[in-house]
This record gives sequence, C-alpha cells and structure tokens, in this order.
Amino acid sequence: MAADAWDPAQYNRYADEREQPFWDLARLLTPAQDPVLVDLGCGDGRLTAALHHRLGAAHTVGVDNSQAMLAQAASHASDTIAFDLGDIGAWQQQETYDVVFANASLQWVPDHGKVLRRWIHSLKPGGQLAVQVPSNADQLPWLLAAELAAELLTDPPPDPVANNVLTPEVYVWLLDELGCSDQHVRLQVYAHHLASTADLVEWLKGTTLTRFREPLGPDAWDNFIEQYRRRLLAVLGDRSPYLFPFKRLLLWGRRPES
Repeated sequence: MAADAWDPAQYNRYADEREQPFWDLARLLTPAQDPVLVDLGCGDGRLTAALHHRLGAAHTVGVDNSQAMLAQAASHASDTIAFDLGDIGAWQQQETYDVVFANASLQWVPDHGKVLRRWIHSLKPGGQLAVQVPSNADQLPWLLAAELAAELLTDPPPDPVANNVLTPEVYVWLLDELGCSDQHVRLQVYAHHLASTADLVEWLKGTTLTRFREPLGPDAWDNFIEQYRRRLLAVLGDRSPYLFPFKRLLLWGRRPES
C-alpha cells in the first residue's frame, strides 16, 4: 500500500470511536518512572502526544510510513516528542525503550513473530510491549470489499488483517516464547453506533479500503467506492442508526528484567 494513500481527515472522521481501543491499550501499561516511549504507526501524532503526557514520558518517538500523516504530526513535536519516517515492520533499536506501543498498525506488516521479536528486543529489561490490531477479516464488510476488488483488479492487494493477524492463542505463545511470562491477551468487540449504514463506507475509506486507491487510480477508485456503497447497503440494509461491531485484539507483555 502506498504510504500516502492515507488521508488524515478521512481517518479522523471517527476519531472518538478509534480512540477507545487506543486508551484501553494504554490502560494495560503499568506505571513507570519517566519512561522512554515509541509509538509505532503513530499516524497524525495527536494520540502519541496525549500518551506521552499521560505516561509522563521523558522522551517519545512516533514512527510512521505516511508522509501525509507525519505532516500533521509535526504540529505535536516538541523538545521531548519527535516523529520519524520509517517501516515499523523492520524497526528495531536494541534495548532503548521502556514502552513499545503500536495501536492499529501491526496488521499492515507480515511475519508478526519476527516483528514482535524485534520490538521486544528494543525494550530495556523490564520494559513493556502494548499492541492492538483489528480482527475483522471474516466480517461481511471486509469480505465484500475483497470480492469487489477481485472483480475490478487483476491482482488486488490482499486484506492485511486476513493475511497477517494471528489468533489470540498464537500471540500468547509468541509472547511466552519471547520471555513475556507476564502478559495479557484479549479479544474485545467494540459496539460503535454510526449514524447510518452508509457511514460504514466512510469509516472503511479511512483504513482497509486505502489499499485499493493506488492500483485503481482516481476514476476507478471513485467507481469502486460507489459500487461498494451500493453493494453494502443492499446486503446490510439502509439503517439509521447502524450498529458496527468491531473486533480487536489487545496484547500486552513485559520483557524480563534479566
């Protein structure tokens, strides 16, 4: 997916709902004195800065691969908060951080076992890893998007959640293998009340549908969105309001002290 398929304004249309799992994930962290924090997949940096202040962090770095998002994040930079362009899947800084935090970003990269190993090794002894990923690949809106893309594209980009996200029990095994005997893994379903079924299209335009924007091109992208909207309404009904159940996995683990 092209880094600048991301649109900060589109993504933030449902900022209140998207914040819920972010802060649930943050609540899994145990207090630490002046922690050094990295937020992998920091987006526009707004929540990164809020987390920095919530934790009383001594220094925070946000990492993202979207220039558009980082342009927005620049307004949140300070002497103690910095933002870098980078690939979170390859990212590692040996024993540098007290907290490695990744909210709704790990799903975009493959080989979670290898990635989590790099992230754990980037923690100081006793440091904490906190990760949240969506887990909706089996839900109808995602299946319909993949079905339509297969009709319009010769080689459609796959759903990263379907390809990359593992089951809760596998993450338990991975964290244990990485030494996190102190861990927490849970599946949580969020009940989001959207104004209408059509709002679901606007939500997904800011996330999973972004992978189709570049291969389709501008004109075909607009056609795709319109066809997707019609197909979704035909199947789910045109309801106001619309209940949007959203499954997410929240993971927390602590690196051993030695």
